[in-house]
Amino acid sequence: MEAYFDNSATTRCMEGAAQLMMKVLREDFGNPSALHNRGLDAENYIREARTRIARSLKVNEKEIIFTSGGTESNNLAIVGSALANARKGKHIITTSIEHASVDQPMSYLEKQGFEVTRLSVDANGIVDLEQLKQSLRQDTILVSVMHVNNEIGAVEPIEEIGCIVKEHDSSCLFHVDAIQSYGKLPVFPKKAGIDLLSVSGHKIHGPKGSGFLYVKEKTKLSPRILGGGQESGMRSGTENVPAIAGLGFAAEEMCTHRAEHAAYLYELKHHFVQGCAHLPGVSINGFTDERSAPHIVSVSVEGVRSEVLLHALEDRGIYVSAGSACSSNKPSVSHTLVAIGLPKQLLDSTVRFSFSIENNIEEVDYALGVMEKLIPMLQKYTRH
Repeated sequence: MEAYFDNSATTRCMEGAAQLMMKVLREDFGNPSALHNRGLDAENYIREARTRIARSLKVNEKEIIFTSGGTESNNLAIVGSALANARKGKHIITTSIEHASVDQPMSYLEKQGFEVTRLSVDANGIVDLEQLKQSLRQDTILVSVMHVNNEIGAVEPIEEIGCIVKEHDSSCLFHVDAIQSYGKLPVFPKKAGIDLLSVSGHKIHGPKGSGFLYVKEKTKLSPRILGGGQESGMRSGTENVPAIAGLGFAAEEMCTHRAEHAAYLYELKHHFVQGCAHLPGVSINGFTDERSAPHIVSVSVEGVRSEVLLHALEDRGIYVSAGSACSSNKPSVSHTLVAIGLPKQLLDSTVRFSFSIENNIEEVDYALGVMEKLIPMLQKYTRH
């Protein structure tokens, strides 16, 4: 039996999106900037995808900018807005548990003379709102907070954060990395005071190399890729029409059925968490109820290194992650696990299980059964 539980790293592209992409690749392959019918056909696919996505967020179509994925969306949002608004101020606020595609642009901006305040989180990974209020200043131009943490599934109170930011200064920009939440939890930028919102296609059963950035109308943004002026001048380069079409299809499918999908994922998650409670030396990090994301479980196994457990599970057809997929090939201590105060001995003994709508209870039971036999053996082996 095989059980793929690394869906926060990537999901399998859904059949409908894959079929649509193949049609665009082989039949409707025109350049959307061309003036002939082939170009118009390609442009229509982009327009349809933009409409589907805008509808899912309850925003205007012209506020959706297509990108190559979550990393580019985050970079465009953070670096683009910081450089465009530098005259107003050079202070930025983020958190201590952001994904590398947010944290690294922040570090880049620090080298350019910006000041970055990183908010602390509690043991469940939730941002300290009082610290946020105290950190906001007259020269604060941007606040960037992820909606769902990719390692432990913490759900940040983005509506409260948006309210705090806008009450302090309505011109201060609020960016949300929604890469792990879009299509799984409700997120509506207008309601939450969000100016910029990043999404990646391959986290929602769309294709890799696809994503978008929601940019609230009249938000000042400096483009990072210059050229022919595609995407309203915000992201030049010939659009990846097949990927955009697939992304639009997947976005509509996931958001239309979001509530029922979330209920199903919580069912899988709760079943798995209950099973873990009986395993020796196993603990769960963060919330496990509806205060957490429906698809992510962070599991620490005392006395067993993450990499050892990951490969032992892999040998039995169970696929999990030892942290963020973007950095899993570069072993290092997780700053998220450090930030939530995880004991030192567990920092290198933690793996992530992440579910999708394609998983089932039988797979979860299979994983639990394997872990029940495997963990005591690995713990015994480690002690020797």
